[in-house]
Amino acid sequence: MPSCNNSIPQPLIFILAGIPDLESSHGWFSISFFLIFVVTIIGNVTILHIIWIEKTLHEPMFLLLATLSVVDLCLVTVTVPRMLGIFWLNAKEISLEACLTQMFFIPSFYVMESGILLAMAFDRFAAIWYPLRYTTILDSNMLVKMALAILARAVAVVTPAPILTKRLERFQTQVISYSYCAYMAVVMIACGDISNHIVYGLMVIVASVGIDLLLVILSYTLILRAVFHIPSWQARSKALSTCGSHLCVIGLFYSPVVFSVLSQILGYHMAPYLQIIIDNLYFLVPPMVNPLIYAVRTKQIRERVLRILNCERK
Repeated sequence: MPSCNNSIPQPLIFILAGIPDLESSHGWFSISFFLIFVVTIIGNVTILHIIWIEKTLHEPMFLLLATLSVVDLCLVTVTVPRMLGIFWLNAKEISLEACLTQMFFIPSFYVMESGILLAMAFDRFAAIWYPLRYTTILDSNMLVKMALAILARAVAVVTPAPILTKRLERFQTQVISYSYCAYMAVVMIACGDISNHIVYGLMVIVASVGIDLLLVILSYTLILRAVFHIPSWQARSKALSTCGSHLCVIGLFYSPVVFSVLSQILGYHMAPYLQIIIDNLYFLVPPMVNPLIYAVRTKQIRERVLRILNCERK
């Protein structure tokens, strides 16, 4: 990478490298990302359609699931088309304004998804600890307040990223070794003292995903405590089954983050292209798999999907 001895002023155009060192495989990646995009759109639109038309699903758990599907659709919409443009059309140029826009919206939707998963953990906690007051605790007003809090937290946490990036004056190069405008990827090619930017990047992870994961663990600790105080094994199994889909989604969402953090703590350095592929999967795999998990494991949704498929066959 060029040194700051030959630095350039903040460019009006950046170059997205896609997945460096694997340019010859961009065609294969494009096929994978396109299929992920299509499956994600179909899966989440199906979930939204079922929840919309099935009045019996207009309860807190499914309304939160619908919100998750909306955020998932937004997340893949702001990431995949740009990636496909790089892989298919070699459209690697991105303006500074478009770069800053991506830098805001991609992590915002990711932070929102983490917040929704926390809200869903609270939903399961309320359903198991206070079953008789469940619909009273999580009424429509509470759901709106939770949604607004999730949105406000995401905006507050992510807004400084494009502002701080705009203040960077000189860069080593205009090539960003990523397939989208990631904040830290841009910071790492900047010249000068970037320690404050690195601290901010870490604080974003801690203040959003980190805290959410700890609260999710706390919620399920309390849930398990309540479940194992139920005398009937059948009642225990039924209570735990209502959490199964959510636990699968949580594991899928947080596992890559935990793996990435642990690898850095233990001093394991991945090849840059491998790190970029994993970072892309952060944003692409959960939105694709979430509706599949709920369609398979949730009885009401599974039955409705099967009904739709049977009608199409006829």
